[in-house]
Amino acid sequence: MSKRLKWSILAGALLLIGVFVIPEAYAYLTKRNYESVAVTDKDIPEGSKVATFAGGCFWCMEPPFEKLEGISEVVSGYTGGDTKNPTFEEVSAGGTGHVEAVQVYYNPEKITYEQLLEVFWRQINPTDNDGQFVDRGYQYTTAIYYHSEQQRKLAEQSKQALANTGRFEKEIVTRIEKAEEFYRAEEYHQDYYKKNELRYKFYRGNSGRDDYLEKTWGEDRKLNLPEK
Repeated sequence: MSKRLKWSILAGALLLIGVFVIPEAYAYLTKRNYESVAVTDKDIPEGSKVATFAGGCFWCMEPPFEKLEGISEVVSGYTGGDTKNPTFEEVSAGGTGHVEAVQVYYNPEKITYEQLLEVFWRQINPTDNDGQFVDRGYQYTTAIYYHSEQQRKLAEQSKQALANTGRFEKEIVTRIEKAEEFYRAEEYHQDYYKKNELRYKFYRGNSGRDDYLEKTWGEDRKLNLPEK
């Protein structure tokens, strides 16, 4: 084995350690991987409304919303189940009743709930009742959790309008349910696409999500919404 090849193997090993091992070790050593925290009204930015969406892996659901004008924060978390303060390991293994989801805190004077729904549909496969892309199981299924009767009506209208387009051959199975207690996920999951950029890109690029969305939406995938 040549010296150059040995150095290449060593460099590759160090890269893998940096991308895959260090973030998990840091979360463990700082005890930030142990439990989630229930979100209360005081955690919502003043003047913001709340939209809650489940679209499979929450790492992939933060960036499309967070880049938009009028969004103050997007929080990854768990909702829909009975387990108190669930951990990522518990939710991802299934059996808690929770799904991975995001809460979007938005200024309704700058971006509407209807526009958020349009963004949401462009991130998921709404015909998959068994998970999303590479992530399988109920905990990765899709849902819209409404916080008011107005949100429920708008969500139902948006879902029907999407079905009427004929874009999807299969039935749209995304659930529309009343919002329940939402647990903010462990801190190392928040803004994962920023904190662990290489690992996020590796995961997303191999998940099949973008390939599906490009094939399904084509030029209609991108919405003309103001960005930060």
